[in-house]
Amino acid sequence: MRNLRFRRAARTSALGTAALVAALSLTACQSDSPEPYDALATASQQPADGKSAAPAANTDTDKKPAGDSGSTGSVSGTEKDSGSSGAKPAAKPAEQAGNSGGGDTGGALPTCTGANTKLTMTSVKRPINHMLLTVTNTGSKSCNAYYYPFLRFGEAQSVPRTVEDSKPQAVVTLTPGQSAYAGVMTASADGSGTGGYSTNDLSVSFQGAKEGASTGGEVSVPLGKEVYVDSTLAVTYWQTEMDDALMY
Repeated sequence: MRNLRFRRAARTSALGTAALVAALSLTACQSDSPEPYDALATASQQPADGKSAAPAANTDTDKKPAGDSGSTGSVSGTEKDSGSSGAKPAAKPAEQAGNSGGGDTGGALPTCTGANTKLTMTSVKRPINHMLLTVTNTGSKSCNAYYYPFLRFGEAQSVPRTVEDSKPQAVVTLTPGQSAYAGVMTASADGSGTGGYSTNDLSVSFQGAKEGASTGGEVSVPLGKEVYVDSTLAVTYWQTEMDDALMY
């Protein structure tokens, strides 16, 4: 009977020991397992001195709305100003406030006349029976050379016809020292002109802003030699390029 009790006690002790070993083994296994994500995040927010860490920023509110083209980094003051909806428009350039004519009445540029220009007439080889009238601004301000020059060869009672195809898109403006040109066909190349005569006198008048009205008086232009003119005499509008004046 005593042996039976001893065996039962030994079995119970063995079972208890096995249970204890199993429990210790389970605890050891649990301590080696990785912590859940939330636990790791909480642990990483704890400072070394044991004080409570500040709550993490709400990353949802920090995100920029879709379609926002702004940089996620810092924005310079210039970029902020340029992106502001309340930014003022650029100031209008000073020269747009009025004509660049400066102190002229109403801001308009003066008209080119004999008082602020120099005129010269020269012969050219091509086209034949053509001459080139050059006007150069000798003044201190820009001036407008309107339309075409009025020419009077010798004792002519009327001005020559105008080549309308040579009319430029805008008034020719000459800055100080700049030149403009007008082509002059003195006579027809095929001899079809009538009433021809030779002269070494030429007077030139300028037009004002109103077409057909001369201004500044006549200017005598030396020819250097006699020039033959007939009824086909014609003149172009003022041109900024010499080649454009001689193409008609």
